[in-house]
Amino acid sequence: MEKYLPEGAVFNSRETEKIFASESLLKEACEKRLYLEARALMCDNAHNLHFKLGNIKGFMPHDECAEGVKDASVKDIAIISRVNKPTGFYITEVDLTSENPVAVLSRTEAQADCRKNYISALRTGDIIDAKITHIEPFGAFCDIGRGITALLPINSVSVSRIPNPHSRFFIGQSIKAVVRSIDENGRITLSHRELLGTWEENAKAFHSGETVTGVVRSVEPYGVFVELSPNLAGLAEYAEGVEVGQSASVFIKSINPEKMKIKLIIVGTDSFACENRNYKYFIDSGHIDFWRYSPCKCTKLVETVF
Repeated sequence: MEKYLPEGAVFNSRETEKIFASESLLKEACEKRLYLEARALMCDNAHNLHFKLGNIKGFMPHDECAEGVKDASVKDIAIISRVNKPTGFYITEVDLTSENPVAVLSRTEAQADCRKNYISALRTGDIIDAKITHIEPFGAFCDIGRGITALLPINSVSVSRIPNPHSRFFIGQSIKAVVRSIDENGRITLSHRELLGTWEENAKAFHSGETVTGVVRSVEPYGVFVELSPNLAGLAEYAEGVEVGQSASVFIKSINPEKMKIKLIIVGTDSFACENRNYKYFIDSGHIDFWRYSPCKCTKLVETVF
């Protein structure tokens, strides 16, 4: 069964390079509708995309650059932004008879195939591959298959609160995500925090009496919240000069699962926080119907029902 991955997954693969180097294999790829990827080199003034497939020119007409372009539900900026990026397509026509051989490409068809055979079958709770394509203050947009995007809202990134998604992600980063909701128009919203472990799973990595490094996430009159891992934060007493975003060395005073609290003492801070974006996923495949962050004996309930 064909696997539908975010764009870039087959870019520069040996199989792709082999096809681009052979006119006969290009024709075969056209006949078999093989999914290929190449870097878009230019967007002309009519908003058509241009490629180079070995020694043959690749041409992607405006209406074939993405789902929704033809009916204007997707704006032309989505085409312009493909320049210099790996872009997926099917070859719909190969003309080798002219002085300048050309292959006509369709990203629209490749996306429609992905939506029909993969996206439409997704259900809430499914764990999928995704790639960060765009970051806004309210969340990150992710490619979940052949350039089809879904939103990962900031409040679903992690249990530990963050000032903006840039604190967790960078453009082009591959992540795991879980389908949080699907609206009546088929638009998908993602979540990430359920894959980063429960309170107890994260707390197992720390012990009272240790001094460890964290990131200051919030400074309140009653204390300072320091993130120890993406799904775990502790509270230290208020200290002058401590600012959000700083890295902090903290002494772990106590760990209390029943109250889901970790008491810290700030030993020192540094202005340059080292954000860890190599996540440990406690769940990275399959499907989940229910996730509970809180320890069983804790009176505070943090959970997700899919």
